Amino acid sequence: MPLFALICTDKADHEPLRKANRDAHLAYLNDTGCVQVAGPFLDNGTMTGSLLVIDVPDRMAAENWAAADPYALAGLFAKVRIEEWKKVIG
Repeated sequence: MPLFALICTDKADHEPLRKANRDAHLAYLNDTGCVQVAGPFLDNGTMTGSLLVIDVPDRMAAENWAAADPYALAGLFAKVRIEEWKKVIG
């Protein structure tokens, strides 16, 4: 299966919304079983977005997965970029 990188940018000043939905987001990452790596982008310690690499069958599956993320459902993201990604090292 291909890998897809999700580059998510939070809306400005939305860290409280991120924190309020973090437990549901982390449960989704664990429960779906397709996440290879994930973590927040930081600006001086403040979470400002997310980088996730997921292993799903195709772009449509990646888009559906991203849309069902509790962060997306809560309206946290200003932008979500999805790119097919090839692992070379690691």
